[in-house]
Amino acid sequence: MKGFGMLAVNQPGWMEKEKPVAGPMDAIVKPIALAPCSSDTHALHGGIGPKKNLILGHEAIGEIVEVGDMVTRFKPGDKVVVPCTTPDWMQPTVQGEYNAHDSGLTASFKFLGSKDGVMAEFFHVNQADANLVMLPEGMKPEAALMVVDMMSTGFHGVELADVQFGDTVVVIGIGPVGLMAVAGAKLRGAGRIMVVGTRPNCVKIAREYGATDVISYKEGDIVQQVMALCPKGVDRAIIAGGNQETFAQAVTMVKPGGVVANVNFFDPTEVLAMPAYIWGLGMANKDIRGGFCPGGALRIEKMLNIVKYGRVDTTKLITHTFHGFDKIEEAFMLMDQKPADLIKPVVFID
Repeated sequence: MKGFGMLAVNQPGWMEKEKPVAGPMDAIVKPIALAPCSSDTHALHGGIGPKKNLILGHEAIGEIVEVGDMVTRFKPGDKVVVPCTTPDWMQPTVQGEYNAHDSGLTASFKFLGSKDGVMAEFFHVNQADANLVMLPEGMKPEAALMVVDMMSTGFHGVELADVQFGDTVVVIGIGPVGLMAVAGAKLRGAGRIMVVGTRPNCVKIAREYGATDVISYKEGDIVQQVMALCPKGVDRAIIAGGNQETFAQAVTMVKPGGVVANVNFFDPTEVLAMPAYIWGLGMANKDIRGGFCPGGALRIEKMLNIVKYGRVDTTKLITHTFHGFDKIEEAFMLMDQKPADLIKPVVFID
């Protein structure tokens, strides 16, 4: 079969591989719609190590072509939503609070590193009954596609931040994940929602999702701007983009007793550090949390319900569409280049 990914670090390209084989509990799926992600481009540039001949991609809606003998919920021909996080549910570690780390750090994120991803003619899904969801009747594939990572990750930032009714929240970075964090914070009952970002189309969608104030790093120090609007500090800060400096900025913005929640992938070369005084010399009761989004069928079913019943329109994230399997490369490179008008590209496999 044919697939697109990284031939080596900084070498994107097409490759030929054997079609994957389904185990007794697994499924083989062909994509209907795909979305390249910044995590994929991060991998291309060495963010997951010196991988070679690895098919990339972890956001897909697909059609099942084969299931293992023990699969009971699905059959060939079913249209399915594929979570980006597909835990091995036999691992004891998924019985704890987080299931994203089944056999090690983010090991449940199998489509990025431990096996080939979804940008292929066929891809493998482990433990299909526990990790796949039927595409809801009447739901557009692209609406469901924005759920599997962007919505799940952005909402996880809100979960980590433990947003409460009336809270003042700042979301740093309003790419697609940050935009979903804005939507999630509003659903959780946040009062004031500040966002840090500059791209006009992202600012527009952030306001539509519930942002009340926009902070631009082009207009000065973002901490000073936030503190000018909220002198005592914010209740919750969600990091959905940025670099090593963003970490300390978020801690500074949060009031004593507040929470910093991170869903941003930092680069392995970055060092996260902060002056002790911004953490109240260790006495400020400022919680610092970071994590990868949970996976599995139940979570994605709940996320899909939010879309199905009109709570959030995820298609607002989609700015570029492509048609045809051969367009995967063009969409991927667009995601890598990140032009100013891009939020999220989608490839329909016609």
